[in-house]
Amino acid sequence: MKKYKILNLYACLGGNRYKWDEVADNLEITAVELDPEAARLYQERFPNDTVIVADAHQYLLDHYKEFDFIWSSPPCPTHSKVRFTQKNQDFYKPEYPNMMLYQEIIFLKHHFEGKYCIENVIPYYEPLIAGQKRGRHLYWTNFILPNDLRGRKNPDLSRTKDLITVLSKFHDYDFRQYKGNQSVQKMARNLVDYEAGKTILETALNIYTKSNVNQTSIFDYEV
Repeated sequence: MKKYKILNLYACLGGNRYKWDEVADNLEITAVELDPEAARLYQERFPNDTVIVADAHQYLLDHYKEFDFIWSSPPCPTHSKVRFTQKNQDFYKPEYPNMMLYQEIIFLKHHFEGKYCIENVIPYYEPLIAGQKRGRHLYWTNFILPNDLRGRKNPDLSRTKDLITVLSKFHDYDFRQYKGNQSVQKMARNLVDYEAGKTILETALNIYTKSNVNQTSIFDYEV
């Protein structure tokens, strides 16, 4: 059975990856995360994955040819609508949007032969490259995503004072384990819904499977 080699960039605590083992048991996953503490917790959570502490953007450029499926969630704060909400006007200083997002979209589209998914927030500006909008996120892929990625609603964070507890329950992970330098609240808010991650990988691998079956059928009937 073919092993699918998967690259999980900006892996954080593995929200998108959490249910990938339910999709297939022939996955070989490499996760890249720059924050050593997040990488340590990811490794505890997914001991069979290869975890690399490195710059995900550079790692993609150096290793993209080694994988069948690539997931990337580049930093989103400079693109987010949140910085323009009334209560955040004084908190966020104006800054250039981080163009690593669009660099990776263009790079994978033109150089990568496998399947890929790049995830980010819906930006405060008109996206420079059209993506597929699902819920509160945009996804750039080279395959069509289902209309419903999750089948469950986000928790109502406006009615709770204990955001970490609510999001820990939602993501099935205790964020209080994190002792690094990032904001735990920000990390919890940004973690990808595991049901969305599962659905996206299922879709990509089903396309691979159908492609392999069609390829085999062609060869079977060659004279």
